[in-house]
Amino acid sequence: MYFLGIDLGGTNIAAGIVDRNNRMVVKTSRKTRVPCPDDEICSQLADAASETLRKAGLAWDDIPYIGIGSPGTVNRETGVIEYANNLHFSNLPLRKLLEDKLGKKVILENDANAAAYGEYKAGALRGAKIAVAITLGTGIGSGIILDGKILAGSNFAGGEIGHTVIVANGRRCTCGRLGCWEAYASATGLIRSTREAMEKDRSSAMWKITNGAPANADGRTAFQAMREGDTAGKTVVNEYIGYLACGLANCINIFQPDILCIGGGVSNEGDPLMIPLKEAVKKEVYSKNSVKQTVICRAQLGNDAGILGAALLGE
Repeated sequence: MYFLGIDLGGTNIAAGIVDRNNRMVVKTSRKTRVPCPDDEICSQLADAASETLRKAGLAWDDIPYIGIGSPGTVNRETGVIEYANNLHFSNLPLRKLLEDKLGKKVILENDANAAAYGEYKAGALRGAKIAVAITLGTGIGSGIILDGKILAGSNFAGGEIGHTVIVANGRRCTCGRLGCWEAYASATGLIRSTREAMEKDRSSAMWKITNGAPANADGRTAFQAMREGDTAGKTVVNEYIGYLACGLANCINIFQPDILCIGGGVSNEGDPLMIPLKEAVKKEVYSKNSVKQTVICRAQLGNDAGILGAALLGE
């Protein structure tokens, strides 16, 4: 038995075949062309699925369904993507359209939830009864697993931890609120803090690292400057870790998960991020005196998590 999963993103459509042992057998990727008509996005997904099956030497009859993870509010019961701003979707009946096109069962889920489920089935969250996966990217993706099931909320918009406020009347988030965790602790928030620090300190090593252009700053810039002993870089990293720890402590205080894993590009900084982060969270959580503490670790599956989780949605 094989399973086909698709991670539908604003930049790429990544698809893969997963075997019975939760191992990735084949992967493909293609650019996402959006905005586009509803039938066009269906064609893109159908082509991605067909290409992946061909590459694996499989036929449609070899898979029981197609699992798809998509950004936005995804109603798994109706198969409708109710809203996904980056993909320009509004009440897209993707399941029906794709099932009619391919004659194959389709299961939809939010992409962050699918990634969390992938880590639960085959990655850092294996064996956890209560688990949380946080992805630090353009925004903050979050997925919550309770007793082996994805927590979606009564309206399938639950688990948006990135849009909890950590700074009252703070930075405006893309969701419209002020002071969201995402506005500070995402890679985008880190880059903004880096650029602001550069403008305040023209002697910072970050200017050399970016070739004199704040526009060239990325999520690695402040960490690189910190490693070079740069004061401004250290300040940005320390403040960033503080913001990240604040949101993680909130997650732990609410869910008290067995394991909380962190993925996304920023997590690749490894120990310079994770060691002080764990110490900061330890001081902030309400359960600091409990015998059992949440294990905080890096995610294991990288970009494969979303594909793998989508592929196993029917399992």
